[in-house]
Amino acid sequence: MLFTHGNGVVMSPVTRKSTEGLPLFYLRDIPPVASGGPEIREPRIYYGEETDSYVIVKGSTPEFDYPKGKDNIYAAYDGTGGVPVGGIARRILFAWHFNDVNLLLSSYITGDSRIMIRRNIQERVRTIAPFLRLDHDPYLVISDGRLFWMQDAYTTSDYFPYAQPVQGLNLNYIRNSVKVVVDAYNGTVDFYLMDSVDPIAATYQRIFPGLFKPFAAMPAGLQKHIRYPEDLFLIQARVYQAYHMEAADVFYNREDLWQFPRQPGGGGTAMMAPYYIIMRLPGEPQAEFFLMIPMVPSRRDNMIAWLAARCDPPDYGKLIVYEFPKEKLVYGPFQIEARINQNTEISQQLTLWNQMGSRVIRGANLLVIPIENSILYASPLYLRAEHGHLPELKRVIASYGEHVVMKETLAEALSALFEAGTAPVAPSATTGTPLTGSAADRAREALDHYNRAMERLKSGDWAGFGTELDAMRGLLEDISRQSGGH
Repeated sequence: MLFTHGNGVVMSPVTRKSTEGLPLFYLRDIPPVASGGPEIREPRIYYGEETDSYVIVKGSTPEFDYPKGKDNIYAAYDGTGGVPVGGIARRILFAWHFNDVNLLLSSYITGDSRIMIRRNIQERVRTIAPFLRLDHDPYLVISDGRLFWMQDAYTTSDYFPYAQPVQGLNLNYIRNSVKVVVDAYNGTVDFYLMDSVDPIAATYQRIFPGLFKPFAAMPAGLQKHIRYPEDLFLIQARVYQAYHMEAADVFYNREDLWQFPRQPGGGGTAMMAPYYIIMRLPGEPQAEFFLMIPMVPSRRDNMIAWLAARCDPPDYGKLIVYEFPKEKLVYGPFQIEARINQNTEISQQLTLWNQMGSRVIRGANLLVIPIENSILYASPLYLRAEHGHLPELKRVIASYGEHVVMKETLAEALSALFEAGTAPVAPSATTGTPLTGSAADRAREALDHYNRAMERLKSGDWAGFGTELDAMRGLLEDISRQSGGH
């Protein structure tokens, strides 16, 4: 009756931090305060991921909302969620169902009271549509000042003719035909049909004609938040590890089998999981939201390709693969981790921190970020006091080409990388020629492009960052040719 709901969300940019290494918040505090993020008019969460018990709202006692100084702020629920408790007959039924005699004895329950049940969003969706398989990761979004849960749902079968079963999942057919939206305040559940040509979804639609809405009926503010689901992408990536081979004899002998990269974790090694990232594809004019994962050859650690699923319209759902030439060595995540550990400057600093009453914590993933035709690796490094519980982001480790650096911020790390990796080698006294005239102008222009690239990076403009780097690279190549370099 008193503690019925959660309150608010936090939001922070991943490319910025405070001077102490703590996150900068676009949304913070309870109730939520916006500082660069979207305003939230209704922050209360009655339906979520950890709400596995019932609550009573609209009782005679107010609900605790949040503390303010020495006082507490209370609120009253005015939504449509829940079921009316009703008279004594219903109260007896609810008391028997929940095995809780307080539903009969409490004087706080009134004739207007409502009981909220099945508040866990996945349990709620499964109760309505048990024939749909759910993605493991529902996510919270903000739209028009309110909070909504987005849940990806799949139609599946294990009877599709001539299709290979997915190991461990008992299916050989899966499509992400349904997007489910759950209102965090009212608990209303809306099913939107993404794939109208899916025969299984079309059959369910004929059986339950009022259940599915067309995707076009989803509010425009929510349509901006759809993303390609991780579980489906992971299944497709596993299948593609073998089915990328087009020659029958190569496929039969498994000569070019791929696998997910290894990365350190849990005291040993673990397979890298897919991750979401904003980046600009080579040849594309602007950055997009992607779900991606690198690939390495079977029983080897060098990178052979990377796969991605596009999340932004109008190309939502399109899968792409970029393969690296087999004759060219491209370091994979596990090899980059080894190079980081072998870097004397970095390893000495980490050893020193671990001996000074602190604990070094590496980021969960070594991020693999394609930039044009090359790969940038980035990993955050946190420092936590031995008896503290609040890690601080102290360094960013980045690798590009043959260079590995560790700096205080991502911008500084990239600056050090590209100064070391793209600057032309100074000509020797015996064979070189000095830069004069137009070459010197090009050098100054290249420096201007570099400075603008760093400004774009600090503002999170990856598309502009890539454009400036492309321009700088062309100028440096011109200087190299004019100076007789190779």
